[in-house]
Amino acid sequence: MSKTAKPPAEGPPPTYRRGPLKALWYWLTSTAIWGVAKVLYGLRTEGRLRVPGEGPVVLLANHTSHFDPPLVGGSARRQLSYLARDTLFVGPLGWLIRSYDAVPVDRNGTGIAGIKATLKRLKQGGAILLFPEGTRSDDGQMKPFKPGFVSLVRRGKAAVVPVGFAGPFEVWPKGQSRPRLTGRIAIHYGEPIPNAELADLSDEELVQLAEVRVGECVAAARRLRGDT
Repeated sequence: MSKTAKPPAEGPPPTYRRGPLKALWYWLTSTAIWGVAKVLYGLRTEGRLRVPGEGPVVLLANHTSHFDPPLVGGSARRQLSYLARDTLFVGPLGWLIRSYDAVPVDRNGTGIAGIKATLKRLKQGGAILLFPEGTRSDDGQMKPFKPGFVSLVRRGKAAVVPVGFAGPFEVWPKGQSRPRLTGRIAIHYGEPIPNAELADLSDEELVQLAEVRVGECVAAARRLRGDT
């Protein structure tokens, strides 16, 4: 009697890895930024080990300051990829952004190239930091999320990790040329949402869920910072 062949066991999910030199550069610079934030701003983090160590992940955060990307990069448990406005890819800043494997986004055009590059990184098993508000807050308050991230989460089969900031806006608000050297900053990482749990949600429901979860993380970060 012939035996029914068992289906092959699923292996671990793909996980994007930088080359050794880029990985070392990322670690050195992000660690330095994290250390400066600890000294100057008493940076406190909570839940950073909730970021899955493998597979495609989209971190969704409120956007308050230029500080937001490097603060998450220095505190998350794995190396991240970022999206950046294409006009920033010039001069010394452009060199730094490129060294982080950032994906350029044309905010004045269709943005199709940036979407394709981001989706490719997710399918390679990358972890991407996105700001669904689309731009930095003018007043420090979280604005309604735009739905652009939904397609990336679905097509990239990515888990979602909500992230909330408290403090970066006061340290380096929009329109200010340089950061203040005083202030307090906190970051809270929420529980990851597996991609399978998002499948039955409509796009609108997914956006609403993301807003609620990130909002809860912002409130938790404010408590962590000591706000009343």
